[in-house]
Amino acid sequence: MAKPNIHPTWYPDAKVFCNGEVVMTTGSTSPELHVDVWSGNHPFYTGTQKILDTEGRVDRFMRKYGMGGSPSAVAAAEKAAAETAPEAASTEA
Repeated sequence: MAKPNIHPTWYPDAKVFCNGEVVMTTGSTSPELHVDVWSGNHPFYTGTQKILDTEGRVDRFMRKYGMGGSPSAVAAAEKAAAETAPEAASTEA
């Protein structure tokens, strides 16, 4: 049993405000909660999150480890693969 007069007041229907609008109610020790971000306007939860690659780190990684990179490198690799494919077919016969 809780001791009397030592616990804060519990508000079971505390209002949560975001940009001046009530977005939800929850239980809290404060009657009103003012937030800047909540799940209804956060990009992660709304699906509008964009992953920015401003320094080209992905492209640099791909070039460094030979996984593509520039279109000319990809075209050269495809050309080399096409040239070796007919030779391998003739040796099998």
